[in-house]
Amino acid sequence: MIDASLLPLQRRLLLPPARLLARAGIGADQITVAGFAVGVLAILALDFGDYGAALALIGLNRLADGLDGAVARLGHPTDRGAFLDIALDFVFYALVPVGFALADPEANAVPATILIAAFVGTGSSFLAFSVVAAKRRLTATDYPNKGIYYLGGLTEGAETVAVFVLMCLWPAAFPLLAYIFAGACAVTTLTRWIQGWHSFGDPEAHKVGHRTIEAFSDPASS
Repeated sequence: MIDASLLPLQRRLLLPPARLLARAGIGADQITVAGFAVGVLAILALDFGDYGAALALIGLNRLADGLDGAVARLGHPTDRGAFLDIALDFVFYALVPVGFALADPEANAVPATILIAAFVGTGSSFLAFSVVAAKRRLTATDYPNKGIYYLGGLTEGAETVAVFVLMCLWPAAFPLLAYIFAGACAVTTLTRWIQGWHSFGDPEAHKVGHRTIEAFSDPASS
């Protein structure tokens, strides 16, 4: 919901460290893979009940997720980089609830399962929309430099990270937070289904470009 609004500030803050990394010869794909590895360590920390370490590792993962794009924009962004970025992000998001389920299976297994199912809804609707948008050569005006079409919604990256932070700070509330966020994800999925239904229903809609998408954009994403 707020990712597009945060993007200019994020890019200004990440540009100096991105330049240092680029000068050191560290590529965007290396940062992406390293960030994912750090994210996996966060899941191990959750398994051991070390929520402070998990929070720090989740933060590092998200920092890497911003830096890889900043480094890529200093050079030549690639399709491989765009693919790695989104593919590894979706796996990381799903693994965090797994970590909480491992930490306390009795209390967290069911809400974690429901949250992961909700993530499948948001992720699949996001990717399905992107595939058809690419076929029709549509562009996302809020994210013009992304490697794929980025479709907003009630639950985007910033909201997801905020919930993960709350879960780490208040692990006993994981079930409640998981159920609430799963409901918000369901709203996002539903609005994307509706948006896709309207945007792609007309076989000739590709001729009007991104204006078709804007006409049915989710109010929560603006």
